[in-house]
Amino acid sequence: MIPVWDFGIRMVVAFQGLGDWLTLPMKFFSFLGTEDFFMFILPVLFWCVDMGLGLRVGFILMIGTCLNDALKIALHGPRPYWYDPQARALSAETSFGAPSGHAETAASVWGMLAARLRRGWAWVVAILLAVIIGLSRIYLGVHFPHDVLLGWLVGGMVLWLVLRFWDPAAAWLKKRTTGGQILSGFLFSLALFLPTLLAYALVQANWQLPQAWLDNVALALPDGPFPTPFSLEGPISNAGTIFGLAVGLAWLTRLGGFEMKAPFWKLFLRYLVGLIGVVILRYGLKAIFPEGGTLVAYLFRYLRYTLIGFWVTGLAPWAFLRLKLAAPVVK
Repeated sequence: MIPVWDFGIRMVVAFQGLGDWLTLPMKFFSFLGTEDFFMFILPVLFWCVDMGLGLRVGFILMIGTCLNDALKIALHGPRPYWYDPQARALSAETSFGAPSGHAETAASVWGMLAARLRRGWAWVVAILLAVIIGLSRIYLGVHFPHDVLLGWLVGGMVLWLVLRFWDPAAAWLKKRTTGGQILSGFLFSLALFLPTLLAYALVQANWQLPQAWLDNVALALPDGPFPTPFSLEGPISNAGTIFGLAVGLAWLTRLGGFEMKAPFWKLFLRYLVGLIGVVILRYGLKAIFPEGGTLVAYLFRYLRYTLIGFWVTGLAPWAFLRLKLAAPVVK
């Protein structure tokens, strides 16, 4: 891989040589490929615009992220600024580099939005965003070009799988009992986490982070953050969120759902109430639950993110109905 990394460094240095004026716009486009950005957009879609689209975006985001976590550990490639001090760290990451999660998310999620809209201009916008987001990661010094290419490839594959199997899977789940749907969601979350756990066990037992990489990070970012590429916190959070989304959806189905259309002020209040709930669960429980790399801390993290997912698809819609911010579906 050294020749590939050396070539990538030359590309990163050349791109960064275009000037510092690109830093701000590249950081902006990079943000459009982050989980944090879509975690704010997902509730808008699910609560205020199109529940079906919100579900698809939520699941494709979580599935893609789980796959990315496993591949990152399995390939355990460096970030450019870890590998060579010629690459400036205009941003910082603590996980391994390949494949690019931003490029993957951009390809899959923006692609899903385009597929749902079924308009040529939507595909043009989605492709342009995916390209620019991928390039932004190279400019910021956090990804090699091959990281981005692999991210686009994986994102496209995840998009195809969700588009291909979403309807058959939904039809199969509708035939299951509520308990069966919840059990299916739990097993699915475990199935998505297991590849990361397997990669973690195999790589950590036979490979060690090179000291040269750590030295380069300390040179580029004296105050950190420093690499913690074997952390399981992210994969566990994603698995918990998927389970919570599934539990909430099963419960919402039993409630009969809610009407999406409403006056703008009600839609705004839905988002506000729902977002407050997400913040309380994400940060309030974080202050209460144990943190760290212990089994107990991991279990509480899984529980916390399960509750967040359950709030988004289940408890928040129930609250909207109780507060008269949404009307029940008339059958």
